[in-house]
Amino acid sequence: MAHIAELIAVGTELLLGSIANTDAQILSRELSALGITVYYHTVVGDNPERLRRAVEVAKERADIIITTGGLGPTCDDLTKSVLAQCFGKELVFNQEAAKRMAAYFWRLHPDTGEMPENNYQQAWLPEGCVPFQNDWGTAPGCGFEAGGVRVIMLPGPPSECAPMFRHRAVPYLQDLTDGVIVSRSVRIFGLGESEVESLLREQMNAMENPTLAPYAKEGEVELRITAKAGDEDSARALIAPVEQQLLERFGELVYGVDEPSLEAVCLRLLREKGVTLSAAESCTGGLIAKRITDLPGASAVFKGGVVSYWSEVKHNVLNVPQPLLDRCGAVSQPVAGAMAQGVRTLTGSDLAVAVTGVAGPEPDDRDNPVGLVFAALSTPEGTYVREIYGAGSRERIRQVAANHALDLVRRYLTGLPF
Repeated sequence: MAHIAELIAVGTELLLGSIANTDAQILSRELSALGITVYYHTVVGDNPERLRRAVEVAKERADIIITTGGLGPTCDDLTKSVLAQCFGKELVFNQEAAKRMAAYFWRLHPDTGEMPENNYQQAWLPEGCVPFQNDWGTAPGCGFEAGGVRVIMLPGPPSECAPMFRHRAVPYLQDLTDGVIVSRSVRIFGLGESEVESLLREQMNAMENPTLAPYAKEGEVELRITAKAGDEDSARALIAPVEQQLLERFGELVYGVDEPSLEAVCLRLLREKGVTLSAAESCTGGLIAKRITDLPGASAVFKGGVVSYWSEVKHNVLNVPQPLLDRCGAVSQPVAGAMAQGVRTLTGSDLAVAVTGVAGPEPDDRDNPVGLVFAALSTPEGTYVREIYGAGSRERIRQVAANHALDLVRRYLTGLPF
């Protein structure tokens, strides 16, 4: 039997845009792996009547309802009371949950150990439910079944919601699953989503199991192959030939399968080959350095970077010749190459990347258009510069520029042409 789930996120802060609903992304991915299909995401503010209406609608179109948020100790944390009313259940005080919360506060505040009285509100759970112990916070979750619907309530903070689902809700749902869904992601850099979609449209329309779908990232494309089968090995066997076709079709444009990012690929290659890297950045403002140093282990290979936003810094720190700057301008192929050479000499790294360009919103003082970027790579064999024409927002142009610089590193380390 196929099961349909609906996710209901509770919190006015989500509707105001104060925070993103990352719980929905996490839970949809986890439910997919269990073979449970998510048809609807609903977001409701901290209002009992609107939440009640959302639950009544969900009961008509899903046999699994999962709520996130609204389990805290304050007066606007109303998820449990509303869900209990919708399914004709009373709330019952759970002594074990109260004890666990009290112990949590003792560990958190060993000097006093006192738990605010309103926290006990979190220990009231629907009668007959299966309590979900929260080892990552205070609010317990729970699950129950009524009227042919399974209901799961989870806390809102992603640091609690994700582990609570994996370690508490998954065992509760396990008897419902009639198969698994497995996905593989082929990551491509160098073609836009529309180009990739055009090349694969006929194939994608003809596929049923597995399926193939493109997802646009910042300046790159993810091709996700998804298969459903009775077990993981069977699902992977369905995926394998499609994955191989994509690798053959897109060749050197594929930078990895199930790789999280270009910078992760570069970091792995740098570490494997014992090669160091540095960066000189103008329009990207340190973005390349940030993306690399966000990853654990970056200190083994990334020596450092220079944000040379002003031409004076390009000249005085990176030793870009002033006549070159005067003649060609800061946004130019020769200056990008000189920046890469300069930071490589300055840091003593094996390789160095540099980026200079116009991120917008206006052309520069030489009337270079918004989106014109030069990315360079300095190596022991020579310096290579790539001219890029980006489009979109300032942030997108910066991300695409950083991607191009990282792609130069990837290509050099894997022996691919630039």
